[in-house]
Amino acid sequence: MVDVRVYSPSASRVEVRVLDGATVLLECDGSGWVGSVQADDRYQIVVDGGPGLVDPSATEVWFGPAHTRDRHDAWAVASAWPPARPQRRTSRPLFVFEAHVRGMTKLRDRTDAGTFVALTDELLRLATLGVSVLELLPVHQFDPAEPNYWGYMPLVFGAIHRTYAHSAAPAAELADLVSAAHDVDIEVWLDVVLNHTTEEDREGPTYNLRGLADRDYYVVKDDGGYVNDAGCGNIIDAASPVAQELLLASLHRIADLGVDGFRFDLAAVLARDPAFVRSIGDWAEQRGVRLIAEPWDLARYLAGRDFPDTRWAQWNGKFRDDLRGFLRGEGGLVGAVMQRVQGSPDLFDTPGSSINMLTAHDGFTLHDLFAFDRKHNDANGWNGADGTDDNRSWNCGWEGDVDAPHDVLVLRRRQMRNAMCLLMLSHGTPMIVMGDEFARTQHGNNNPYNQDNETSWIDWSRRDVFVDHERFVQRLIAFRAQHRVLTQPEPWGSDVEWFGVSAGPDVGSHSRSIAWSVGDLYVMANMWWDPLDFAVQVPGSWQIALDTTMEQGFVGSGQAVGGSLRVGPRSVVVLKRCD
Repeated sequence: MVDVRVYSPSASRVEVRVLDGATVLLECDGSGWVGSVQADDRYQIVVDGGPGLVDPSATEVWFGPAHTRDRHDAWAVASAWPPARPQRRTSRPLFVFEAHVRGMTKLRDRTDAGTFVALTDELLRLATLGVSVLELLPVHQFDPAEPNYWGYMPLVFGAIHRTYAHSAAPAAELADLVSAAHDVDIEVWLDVVLNHTTEEDREGPTYNLRGLADRDYYVVKDDGGYVNDAGCGNIIDAASPVAQELLLASLHRIADLGVDGFRFDLAAVLARDPAFVRSIGDWAEQRGVRLIAEPWDLARYLAGRDFPDTRWAQWNGKFRDDLRGFLRGEGGLVGAVMQRVQGSPDLFDTPGSSINMLTAHDGFTLHDLFAFDRKHNDANGWNGADGTDDNRSWNCGWEGDVDAPHDVLVLRRRQMRNAMCLLMLSHGTPMIVMGDEFARTQHGNNNPYNQDNETSWIDWSRRDVFVDHERFVQRLIAFRAQHRVLTQPEPWGSDVEWFGVSAGPDVGSHSRSIAWSVGDLYVMANMWWDPLDFAVQVPGSWQIALDTTMEQGFVGSGQAVGGSLRVGPRSVVVLKRCD
């Protein structure tokens, strides 16, 4: 038998309806309605004779052939959860690779494409590339009838999305993927959406929480409408004890699959109760898992010390915006770049708290960042109203790929190398999105949340076209790991020295260049459209390790450098001390 417990304090009668079976009356024990079903039963919760609801604590969800958003045919399954497996921290410096389970392998020629099993066979390539963290977009169960490719509209927080499994056991398949990742020294983090649900606003479907205890699970206004700070119709009430219990139970269950970390979508919603955020931190500390916050929602931006628990790492949106602006040649950003490169000490006490990224699932890919000046989202169905207009991108003089001149294509490749250099040479934890290593494109779509097609799936033929870029990324990751100063947990502080072209750093509104020296490295970044002669202002013997004007990026044996060096337009040169 499998126990069932649901919270519905205002109900006078709660039943369990078993598919093709009996209806079981639950008993109220003062804190909830309790009963049991047979193992593997498919069941719904019925409150006071209303429509069937999905148990929010279900371990699995099954959808009947008649399922739609208007008349749902969704049932909890009383399935067993796999035995607990341990977490295993990577032995390598953290380098995060954000991926989508389906999109990663959907275009692979195999019968199980788009599943955990297919993704398992990609792990060796990722480990060879240098990836030490695989961060997956949401894998908790969402509604297959909703056009929601990314998975950011959860139905049950603690169940695994069925269609990501090749077998009939999605949780076990995810656990096997995690174990296989551990075998090649890769951690697995999951993107979790604990701030809202697929029930949307008052016009949305009633699947579970709304029908059980609306005002205990959601933030509801006096007029009965929902607070919509997630932009998806509702937000979870992070101060509600019953909601907190549900969210923590789901995290604990999924951690039992061996998952090493959780990235919280719109974590500022949960931070409406700072004590709850800290209790999640306590739990994670005990379980040995990492926590990463997206520290904003539609109403609040809590990046840095404004977030209520310093044990959480955070996506650094300021790193993304400042570095993108610098890369496209905006003036006046040198001061901001100095902060971002050294781990954003203006925001964080430790560099490890900063997840540095230039790209993620939402927004342009690395290639598109230098191929499009504006978003091209018509396929999403919102007449171009969805997706940000503030992309901080630059198309290098030609919009898109069609008929793009050769010199534009050459510049775009250099800009991708520049971007990867600045990302990997910065203090903090770097992250890229799947396919950035070989210039995946979404053809200018910066919000393909509902594009379950070639727009979002990895086109593996790009690897053949951009083989040099992938090789460069691999060498750059290895280069980062070889220089401890880039990955050390301690802030650089006074160990980093900042320079301009011939003296101290120029932080004026016209400035588009910066140089710095830390450890045995000297970096010169020139985002001017003309070459600049940089004086090497740290005594010693130096040689060129990397020059992004070169297709390969890395210099063979290295050229010795005298007192100055000409750095090409829109390029980065890295020197390595050789004395």
